[in-house]
Amino acid sequence: MTAREEVRPRPLTGEPVAVDLLNTRWVDGGESFDLLDSTDGLRQWLDEAGLAERFTADPETLAHLLDVRDTLDRLFRDPRDPAATAELNAALAHGSVRRLLRDAAPDSTVEFDQSARGPAWLAAANLLDLFERPDRLRGCANPECVLHFFDTSKNGTRRWCSMAGCGNRAKAARHHARERAGRTA
Repeated sequence: MTAREEVRPRPLTGEPVAVDLLNTRWVDGGESFDLLDSTDGLRQWLDEAGLAERFTADPETLAHLLDVRDTLDRLFRDPRDPAATAELNAALAHGSVRRLLRDAAPDSTVEFDQSARGPAWLAAANLLDLFERPDRLRGCANPECVLHFFDTSKNGTRRWCSMAGCGNRAKAARHHARERAGRTA
């Protein structure tokens, strides 16, 4: 693997594809990162999302994916944004689900008018599924964190992108604040 193809670790992976696409931008130590700043980053994301065997990491696929990522970002902030809604629907117009009967069992397949639109279409379609539970779509409670997650906790009370990262930092900050308050009292 060349240095250019080196895997760049991201702080949160494994979310549904729409959320994972949003999380290709993150902040670490005050520095902003964007995995999708190159086709190498797109290749990594396709691999991590389980899409590498179906789609090619090329400039056209990257362009469509970046457009949809921006649209998803706006819809996460305001699900009623009319311009973002129109853009999402335009992205969805490039694919469809075809119902089939295979081996005496119902099945379906997704078809795209261009393969390069596939990953963007899948992320857009996934957002529609996630909007069935909009109360579970969240941004991390750390105001310095830009990551998102789909809360699958039993009680729906998850607040942090990661307890090991942002959650732990918040707990440590509260602890230090209590200690300082105890010293000044």
